[in-house]
Amino acid sequence: MLCGVDQLFTSQLSGLRRRLRGSRLGVLTHAAAVDRRGRHVLSVLEELGASPRLVFAPEHGLEAMAQAEEAVSSEADAGKTPIISLYGKTKEALAPAADQLAEIDLLLIDLADVGSRYYTYAWTALLAARAASAASIHTVVLDRPNPISGDPKTIEGAPQQEGFLSFVGLEPLPIRHALSIAELLAMFIEKDGKSLGVDGALSVVPMLGWERQRGAEAWGRPFVMPSPNMPTAETALVYPGGCLIEGTNLSEGRGTTAPFQLVGAPFLDGEALAEALIASGCPGVQVRPVAFRPSFEKHAGQTCRGVMLHVTSPQLFRPVATYLRLIALARAQAPEAFAFRSTPYEFETNVPAFDLLTGSGAARAALEAGATPEDVVSLVAPVDASFAEAVFAAEARLAHAQA
Repeated sequence: MLCGVDQLFTSQLSGLRRRLRGSRLGVLTHAAAVDRRGRHVLSVLEELGASPRLVFAPEHGLEAMAQAEEAVSSEADAGKTPIISLYGKTKEALAPAADQLAEIDLLLIDLADVGSRYYTYAWTALLAARAASAASIHTVVLDRPNPISGDPKTIEGAPQQEGFLSFVGLEPLPIRHALSIAELLAMFIEKDGKSLGVDGALSVVPMLGWERQRGAEAWGRPFVMPSPNMPTAETALVYPGGCLIEGTNLSEGRGTTAPFQLVGAPFLDGEALAEALIASGCPGVQVRPVAFRPSFEKHAGQTCRGVMLHVTSPQLFRPVATYLRLIALARAQAPEAFAFRSTPYEFETNVPAFDLLTGSGAARAALEAGATPEDVVSLVAPVDASFAEAVFAAEARLAHAQA
């Protein structure tokens, strides 16, 4: 499989190469944007003779070292290409500023996404592409695959209701959406009324040989961690459900070597939780009781008891439904100790984090009322079958958006 960056040297893209060399270029990227040789996109551009005026970086920074929700500063060392952080201390800093865009006339985006609505890189890319379009700057996207597959049958987690859009979902979208990053961007740019293609607002260098029904195991290249707590392809596979834990006082395993696969708290009985989760019916995953001690984040330095989830069948596993059951069972086991996060989350102060993640207040209200796991799942996990058609439309859209 070839990503967009792998094809920059092909004869078909000679026009794009000339455009990259002759433009005042800005690049939005991060550490995981490597080609099949393991070379970073900025090194590839250097090989091509293209020199960016500015480099924009998403959450976690260009080198993907900052932790979640940690503000990253811009870097403007003399004699070096300025690195502009698009994840600072304010909501306004999430998009490129007018004075920054005035320095460029072409924006290139190469970011690795993980196929979940909450993962902020796609939204950074959309904000940047929209800001560029408003400044009459063309955007080129180097596409990358969805590591948890682009199979429409895996779509899960209803789109957000009105009033629940945020930086963990700027547009209504299923939690597990089955789109590549270029498909997602092209869909919303076209929704904005902008045209696609070399003369439009956005064009794409597509992938070659992506088997969208399969995950990262079929790529024939390593999974490169795109953020500090996304170390493996299995982490990405559980993440559409595992990230829901961020909206609670349970540990999602940050501060351990298995984030999002480990879930627990000092007040839980791990063996009882594992038994209950297995009994609730969770296909495609093995659940076992564990104890762990996070080195940072929630319950740092304390022994947490809970469960670890091992995906045994990616085709059968449904992360959103599985983790909603887990949360419901954890709350039922320790209702007095369990709590939802009440502090600001991703620049939002008025809506609870769990509601932003699930897309409405319904699941939290149901959990607080003692609803059964299946009742909670029914409020969040199902997605209208028509969205599968949107995936196929997104795939076809890229044929008209090629750079």
